[in-house]
Amino acid sequence: MDHVTSTQNAPLAFLKGHGTENDFVIVPDPDNAVALDAADVARLCDRRAGLGGDGLLHVVRSAAHPEAKDQAGEAEWFMDYRNADGSVAEMCGNGIRVFARYLEHAGHVAAGEVAVATRSGVKRVHLDKDGSVTVAMGRAVLPEESVTVTVDGKSWPARNVNMGNPHAVAFVDSLDDAGELREEPPYAPASVYPDGVNIEFVVDRGPRHVAMRVHERGASETRSCGTGACAVAVAAARRDGVDPAQTGTPVTYTVDVLGGTLTITEHPDGRVDMTGPAVIVAEGVVDPSWLGAGA
Repeated sequence: MDHVTSTQNAPLAFLKGHGTENDFVIVPDPDNAVALDAADVARLCDRRAGLGGDGLLHVVRSAAHPEAKDQAGEAEWFMDYRNADGSVAEMCGNGIRVFARYLEHAGHVAAGEVAVATRSGVKRVHLDKDGSVTVAMGRAVLPEESVTVTVDGKSWPARNVNMGNPHAVAFVDSLDDAGELREEPPYAPASVYPDGVNIEFVVDRGPRHVAMRVHERGASETRSCGTGACAVAVAAARRDGVDPAQTGTPVTYTVDVLGGTLTITEHPDGRVDMTGPAVIVAEGVVDPSWLGAGA
């Protein structure tokens, strides 16, 4: 795909937003007219030479995007999510809250229920009047394969959880056990995650209360990961013997991330809800000559 500047000469409109300090560049593009390749996304997300972000939210009408046309009947808007390195991702829990907040900010939707198309299906979002956003994250899948993650020569078993994207959840004694998390921690067997994985390191803070650090696939350590918090809550419920499918009672975990707190509830039918903040902090335009200079 050509760089964006080969298909348009006008300045590229953008916004910045974050959810529990998991931050994103937002590119509004209702008609899917902007061709952003991996290099463009990486340049925009660069924290020193670009706008800076853990990822990019490309805002497109579902009917205008080939990957979302079949979801257009359920959701008008498609979250074309990219990791900070430009790679495509299926879903981003903090990102979808910020995506919904942008739709409200732009006047496309009002507070209340919003449907958003993603690569892992249509997600239902509720924009609360108190500023929080609740996302129906779908059901977790827990593959049976056993996984081990290693940091500085020390290894832990990790629970394999898929929330529309893959996660490995390791319970550790201290968050310092995760090390610097500048590079992806080794995991084995590698064949379990052919497309890479998000790795969470988790400690207990109290009853139904945990804290986590995360290395996100394609983005290094981030201040928060919404799908990761969901995966952590699901894994903790199994560890603690309170699987809602077995008890018949919903279970809620408070999950502290470096950038704040998320509340995760799993229901007896497997549905997982995530509640947390979402903020738009800035908007502006990118000089196309700057973006094109990276070609």
